Formats: sequence, structure tokens, C-alpha cells
Amino acid sequence: MKDYSDILHLPHHVSLTHPQMPRGDRAAQFAPFAALTGFEGVIDEAGRLTEERPEQDEARLEELDVLLHDRLLEGGEMTLLLFETDEKKEGGRYVRVTGTVKKVDGESRTLVFEDGRRIAADRIVEIL
Repeated sequence: MKDYSDILHLPHHVSLTHPQMPRGDRAAQFAPFAALTGFEGVIDEAGRLTEERPEQDEARLEELDVLLHDRLLEGGEMTLLLFETDEKKEGGRYVRVTGTVKKVDGESRTLVFEDGRRIAADRIVEIL
């Protein structure tokens, strides 16, 4: 095996025709790259938890109707617990909404709040 002693102390070659590459560009050659672009987002989405939509029987729906009717007669602000269906996965999550109901659209069964939000009555899980 050769020990390179014959070339060890020779001067470094500098080309007269090709300019030297800047240090930043040289370092970029060895930088890591994302071989699986978007894979991290897929893993995050798979790990995101959702909950099952609660099944409510007729008695519970009637109870919620009575509670809602009473709260509307009282007027003022109310807080609702809603189930929001997830766009990307099966299931969803629970969301609290607070506001003052301006009117009830009986035809589409939605509550219209003073700030313009419209909430379908079938999304209501609890009236707090």
C-alpha cells in the first residue's frame, strides 16, 4: 500500500480556466434532502385523533328540543356543545359555541346567531 509521501507536500492545484465554487454552494452539495416529500404530513394526519359521532335516541332529541325552546324564550346568550364532522377522516370533534340566537329557521332546522353563524340543530349534543 502506498503512503502518498511523494505527493503529500505538493501545492494545491487552482484552475486558471474554471472559477472556484463558493463555499455555500459547496456545502449545499452535502446537505440532506427530503426523499419522501409530504410523508411527514401523512404521518401527522394519521396520528390525529377523532371521536365518534354520538348516537342520540328520540327521548334525548326531545329533551334537547325542550331545552332549546326554553332557552330561546329566555333570550340572551347561550352555550352549545356541537359535534363537528371531520372533513378528512371518519368521526369528528366536540366544539363549544357561545352566542346569542337571533332566529330559528324551522324549514332548514338551523339556529341563526347575531354574528351571522348558522348552526344545524342536528349538530347540537348538549345545551350548557
